[in-house]
Amino acid sequence: MTVALMWEARAVPGRGEDLLAWVRAQPLAGAPVRRETLRAPQDRVLVITWWDAAYDAELPELPEPDAELVTRAVHRWRFESVAAD
Repeated sequence: MTVALMWEARAVPGRGEDLLAWVRAQPLAGAPVRRETLRAPQDRVLVITWWDAAYDAELPELPEPDAELVTRAVHRWRFESVAAD
């Protein structure tokens, strides 16, 4: 089974590049099948990691950034793959 973990944060205005650099420097305690980092307007950063694991498996997650870098707590979601097109 493939599980995708999604991590999304919004940087303090003007600190999007700082948040992007911070998240790209964060190691994970294990190697995902894939790791992708994306950005969007309003200084948002999204990281998706894919794992060969059960939905409820203990998986390493990215930490919370320092409070002065983000406008709110990180949002996290977990999904399981049902089909690949």
